[in-house]
Amino acid sequence: MHIRKYDHHYSRRHFLKQLATGAATAGVLAPTWQTIAATGEISKAYPDELLSIDAYTKGKVKTGDEITAANVEHVKDLLEPIRYEQILKHGRKLKVVASTKDVMKLSPWEYLEATLKNAGKASFDDKGNVVHTADGQPWIGGNPFPDAKTGIELFAAQTLSWGRHDASFYAVSIDDVAVDGETRFRYRGGWAELATVSRVSMDPKPYWPEHIDKLRFQSVFFTAPQQFKGTSFLNVWDYDHSTFPKLYGYVADFRRIRQFPADQRFEPLLPGTTIYLSDAWAAGDPLNTWSDYKIVGRGPFLAGLSGNWEGADPNWAHKKHGGPKGETFWDSTVELVPEAILVEAKPTGFPRAPISKKQVWFDARNQVVIGMVTYDRRDQPYRSFDGAYSLYELGDNKFMDGQHPYWSWCHVTVSDIQTGRVTRLEQLKNVDGHLSGANDPKMYDNYLTQTALMRLGAV
Repeated sequence: MHIRKYDHHYSRRHFLKQLATGAATAGVLAPTWQTIAATGEISKAYPDELLSIDAYTKGKVKTGDEITAANVEHVKDLLEPIRYEQILKHGRKLKVVASTKDVMKLSPWEYLEATLKNAGKASFDDKGNVVHTADGQPWIGGNPFPDAKTGIELFAAQTLSWGRHDASFYAVSIDDVAVDGETRFRYRGGWAELATVSRVSMDPKPYWPEHIDKLRFQSVFFTAPQQFKGTSFLNVWDYDHSTFPKLYGYVADFRRIRQFPADQRFEPLLPGTTIYLSDAWAAGDPLNTWSDYKIVGRGPFLAGLSGNWEGADPNWAHKKHGGPKGETFWDSTVELVPEAILVEAKPTGFPRAPISKKQVWFDARNQVVIGMVTYDRRDQPYRSFDGAYSLYELGDNKFMDGQHPYWSWCHVTVSDIQTGRVTRLEQLKNVDGHLSGANDPKMYDNYLTQTALMRLGAV
């Protein structure tokens, strides 16, 4: 008979003790990040019961199974309440795959190499900005706090590098699904982001000298439907974490660029969608416009971190299921994350914010955001975000990022809990000639200047 010394009751007690005592180092059997640095994977940091859904549920849910209303009770404690309700009542399903142990498959290769190289070199200055401790300059690349001890350290890393590439372009579709299952709005376009500091792949690095005072350039534009074709927005982020980005917009009907109030970050970008600028990567606002960051939970979680790239489809289009019309939710794979860290924060820099707080789950292995729920001003659950990432590798089929397979997000589900609406986002290979990819040196001129906005609007 096999006696489990470290069952999930042991792990639960460990995580509760961590919260109660304020001890923040990730890992159960050994510190997670020290284990990663020594071995490149996480097996020695967690017991078997946190590395296998089969062991965790004692065989009630197994690798390869589909989580449905019939068995979701066995994993209820591994889901945020909204996904649980959607599975139980609205036909959502999740396919379970084996937990990823090789950490190099959970982020871009160069980002992880820089994290290992630069570990221990970051700190906050007296303004609350992340700096390279040795010289007080902006951060030099990778995750500044891989063994994060506080909520603000987790959020700082996320805010500094959203997609974990020096530059990313996503060809995107955005569909809004009403409570009756009908798709009311269908948008297509592109999202570009380029880091001016903390660069690990593109020259010059680690800084673009003429923009060392900035954090990133980021733009979004739309090619469909026709009435929004050419509409675009450009955010220019200051490196000071308390300063709002400059926000410019091009509206094709007026054929001119105007500057928008940058603190209005809780309004839908487009009619019918449930997405705000504030929602980007769960860290769409400067770090210090939010506060009261605190860790409020730790434990295992189910999240989409592998097997979600639709490489067999020529345009990476994802299949759908569930809801009244069978098209409300993305087909998605999830795996058991041995330790997720739940962080709460409040929008103290926004007196008229329609939300009172957000709660965000981070994967303790690589600090990637794996879930978010926001609450309205009455402290009631408001909107839920859950996404799926993947290494873009399917057998011999690989989409490359330089010398390594591309790693990125694949799709996101945004649920307005109070109205029942769902907004689906997916990264496609090609939208109207605009191609997804990373670290293209032409990205700045193509998408991230006011001239580029006008050119895109004239097409």
